[in-house]
Formats: sequence, structure tokens, C-alpha cells
Amino acid sequence: MNNKRIIFALFALCSLMPFVSPAMALLAGAVVSAMGFKDEKLSSYTSLFLKASIVLMGFGMSLKQVIDVSSKSFVITALSLVFVFTMGWVLTRVFKVENKTALLITCGTAICGGSAIAAAAPVVHPKNHQLSFALTIVFVLNAAGLILFPVVGHHLHMSQEVFGYWAAIAIHDTSSVVGAGAAYGADALQIATTVKLVRALWIIPVTLVLALVFSGKEKSGIKIPWFIGLFVLAIIFAHFTPRLQYIYQGLSLAGSRGMVLALFLIGSEVSVKELKKAGWKSFAMGLLLWVSISLMSLVFLMH
Repeated sequence: MNNKRIIFALFALCSLMPFVSPAMALLAGAVVSAMGFKDEKLSSYTSLFLKASIVLMGFGMSLKQVIDVSSKSFVITALSLVFVFTMGWVLTRVFKVENKTALLITCGTAICGGSAIAAAAPVVHPKNHQLSFALTIVFVLNAAGLILFPVVGHHLHMSQEVFGYWAAIAIHDTSSVVGAGAAYGADALQIATTVKLVRALWIIPVTLVLALVFSGKEKSGIKIPWFIGLFVLAIIFAHFTPRLQYIYQGLSLAGSRGMVLALFLIGSEVSVKELKKAGWKSFAMGLLLWVSISLMSLVFLMH
């Protein structure tokens, strides 16, 4: 292992320390990467760390609250989906963005960022630059949401519950939703994570619809986020075996810190070159789409 990889690994380990916040980890990853410190092998485990952390955090959640939040959030997640896809269709025509690029950006904004884009890609069949544009734009806005949402939430004196719902509806990726929730408070974290995973379940029907729309193309496999099922199983298992609560607290803590590590690795994947290539029209579309759902959901929740 060369010196650069060692330094990168040390920074990654530091992100596990309790004093490192999600936002700090994300920023540190971007800075370390910009300085030329990188470990491609370690970064390749980003998705695994993210999914495993979410599953582990399930052990620290209340089944009763999860059921309550899920039943309440089904309608609002469905409405947000319809709103984002409608706005996406309008903005695609206003900015004249490539259809597949625009569709991927819309999927990422409506459901769960990079995971939704990855799920849609096999059935949409985008070109490499279209996929790269969409991922880059969604990632930048997702990182901004992680940092800005807690600030706005405190400024508007949002309750933990309202902020949890808002973050889950308006921030792209699960990692940043969890990071923003954790920065705001324990209740906000639990609500945000649960609502976000309910929102993420929409990957399945949306991807199936896209598969039908693009049925004339070559058939491909559909990526389904099975880690959501493991997350639910962890909550159920913890509920029916309460005597092991002391173990579950440790697992939940490991999940929380693992999420911060995943954010560090995500930050390290920022590419200035890709940002420049994405183009202002695609970025403007993604930005307006994100601002629209952020404002609409905020008005709805604060009403």
C-alpha cells in the first residue's frame, strides 16, 4: 500500500470517531480526494457500507413507530413522486435537456438519488455521459441538502417530526437523509430514515413502469434494493427479542458510524471534471426540480 492510500485510509478511520459529523465527513472526503489521496479499492465498498449501515440501524428502531410513520408517509411520498415527475417533464422541455439524462435526474430526485438512477439505468439504456451527468448533478445537490437542511430547519424552528418528514421527502440519497436527520436530532433521524425507505420502495413500481415503456429495447435485469427488506427484518427481529436490547444498541451505533464512513467515501468520489462536463442546462433543471419539491413539501408540512 502506497503512502497516498495509507493517508486516505487514516482519514476514513477518523470518520468513525464520535466527534465527526456527517457533514464533516462528506467535506473531508471531497478535500482529501482533491488533494490526490485516493484508495479505489476502499471506495468500491461505499455501497456496501451504506447498505450494511442502514440494516444495522434498523436494530435501534421501534417497530410501532415505523408502522405509524409508514402509514402516514405513504400518501405524501406518492404525491411527491407525482409532483416531481410532472415538474421533470415540464423542465425537460423548458431547458431542452436530453430525454434520458432528464429522466434519470427526475428519477433520482423523486425517489432516492443515485440508487434510483442505478436502478433505472438498466431499463432506460442511457449513454455513459448521460448516466454520468445525472449522477453528478444529483450528487452535488444531495451534498448541498445534507448541509443546508439542518440550518434551514433550525432557522424555521421545525419540530423533530416535521424536519424528519421534510428531509426524507426532499433530499435525494438515503445517506444524506440519514446524515441530515442525525444532525437535527434522534427523533428526526428515526422518522427521516423510515420515511426515506418508504420513499425508496417506489423504485420497484417506477422501474417496472420504465421497463414497460422501454420494452422495445434489449431486456435487462432490474436492480431492486433488497437491503430495505433486511432493514425491515432487523426492526422486526429486535421487536420480538427485546432481551438482546443491549446488543442492538451496539449494532445501531455501529450503523450510525458506518453511515458517516460511507459519507466520507461518497465525498471522495467528487470529480471536478465531471461537474464541468455536466453542462448548465442539466444542472439548472436538476436544481429547479430539487428546489421545487423542497419548497412544496415544506409548505405542505408546515401548513
